[in-house]
Amino acid sequence: MAHQILVLNGPNLNLLGAREPEIYGSDTLDDIVAELSALARNRNTEIRHLQSNHEGALIDALHDARGWADAVIFNPGAFTHYSIALRDAIVASELPVVETHLSNVHAREEFRHHSVVSAVCLGVVLGFGKRSYVAALDAVIHHLDA
Repeated sequence: MAHQILVLNGPNLNLLGAREPEIYGSDTLDDIVAELSALARNRNTEIRHLQSNHEGALIDALHDARGWADAVIFNPGAFTHYSIALRDAIVASELPVVETHLSNVHAREEFRHHSVVSAVCLGVVLGFGKRSYVAALDAVIHHLDA
């Protein structure tokens, strides 16, 4: 494979499809990862996926990715808004990271309007449901190929 990409998902994303479908859609996380994996294969790219509700497991995954990944697509969930530890792990990974969200966080509650990780990411894609992940995949492959 030309590229290897970690798709990393934070807390509560394991409940996609059942949790607030009016905000997050009806697709499960498995549906999203399956679609991404198929699209990635068509672009000579391998996806590895991890979801965790635990901040430390996400940090460990970013540290581990240093040894094998070319990039990361990361939906930190609620950790987006306050986890300096995840921000620091993104920096330490030395990998291009695309912050990704299903919903438009800026159209939601005020506390969701600020991300502590955006400033250390290659870019941010949000508000397009599962298509946010597809756009992130396209963007990060384009970045790696450039």
